[in-house]
Amino acid sequence: MTTVTEDPNITMDIFAEHESEVRSYSRSFPTVFKKAKGYKLWDTDNKEYIDFFAGAGTLNYGHNNDAMKQLLMDYIESDSITHSLDMATIARGNFLKKFDEVILRPRNLDYKVMFPGPTGTNAVESALKLARKITGRTNIMSFTNAFHGMTIGSLSITGNASKREGAGIPLTHSVSMPFDKYNSKADSLSLIESYLENSGSGVDLPAAIIVETVQGEGGINAASMEWLKGIEKIARRFGILLIIDDIQAGCGRTGTFFSFEPAEIKPDIACLSKSLGGYGLPMSITLFKKEHDVWEPGEHNGTFRGNNLAFIAATEALTYWENDNFSQEVDKKAKLMHKFTRKVSKDYPQLKAEPRGRGMMQGVACHVDGISSKICEEAFQRGLLMETSGPKDEVFKFLPPLIIDEAGLQQGFDIIEDSIKAVLK
Repeated sequence: MTTVTEDPNITMDIFAEHESEVRSYSRSFPTVFKKAKGYKLWDTDNKEYIDFFAGAGTLNYGHNNDAMKQLLMDYIESDSITHSLDMATIARGNFLKKFDEVILRPRNLDYKVMFPGPTGTNAVESALKLARKITGRTNIMSFTNAFHGMTIGSLSITGNASKREGAGIPLTHSVSMPFDKYNSKADSLSLIESYLENSGSGVDLPAAIIVETVQGEGGINAASMEWLKGIEKIARRFGILLIIDDIQAGCGRTGTFFSFEPAEIKPDIACLSKSLGGYGLPMSITLFKKEHDVWEPGEHNGTFRGNNLAFIAATEALTYWENDNFSQEVDKKAKLMHKFTRKVSKDYPQLKAEPRGRGMMQGVACHVDGISSKICEEAFQRGLLMETSGPKDEVFKFLPPLIIDEAGLQQGFDIIEDSIKAVLK
């Protein structure tokens, strides 16, 4: 019998014929993948690819992590609970216990944990709903170039025009303010304060301010620690809840488990997903201060709040954070990425390049229309998965698994340079 990984009849034509035109990543990476391990993938022609994409940031611990894989296999073999809504299971309890011991308590974060559903946008929607319930206010303040998800509430606080238009209805109860350094001539913090202070500004006092410390889809824009501190200060001054969307920048992507740790701020609510599930399994959580736990039982629910396979992998993933070793490794590799983005900017002035990002969430913004997409296309042909981001797809973006070694990083850098040279020819 032909196995799933060996079927020669599965070609790109199958997807073009049967799947909706809405598909996107299969257009960027037009091949059929069959195998993945660590920071590499292989397609059905056995061509090898270095992964600078990591499932859009979902595979921080690499493809098919050995420890997680064995635990999942053992769990399935023992006929343990897979789906459980929000019923109590051993897998769920172990995750909650270890998350408190390894992540929350060492950081003096007195948060309750909510399982809102499997995806990042589920976490964001629950955060918005909770903020409105706590404050009795309706508006949410977000930022230029923000991206928070594809459901209606999340789209209302997303900046990208094309994604907003996809909603098909007016998106309301939100106000967008300039992200840090969005306009070098304007002081974003002073502007926000002036709107909140002025009763004639037309900006109602919001229930919450939601912010990404590094905007992933918005162009790898990294907020300064001073700006983040300023946002928290404004939130406290006006009695506004602060929500950090740590869906892409969290789970160690910027070096610390939470991306907001270096700013020494404590949001009222934080959203996590993507690499939280460890193995690429869907899982998200919404964290909030205990005094904000005003939910009635069942007031916010969902069928897939109990993905026990994700709990198993997520609990194992937390072992990476039992000490500072992994964080230090991420910092070391982040410096190599930082050095490379500056090399690109210096060596290829034709790109009009601007290095961006923080930690292992970096990229290069090219201020020449269309060139970043061409570089990504060339990189794919040479065996590297890399995507663009930004309102005009102007950034080619580095998001490798955090477990990638230095040799893998360098191999990826070499492919990128070869791709740049090919495009510039």
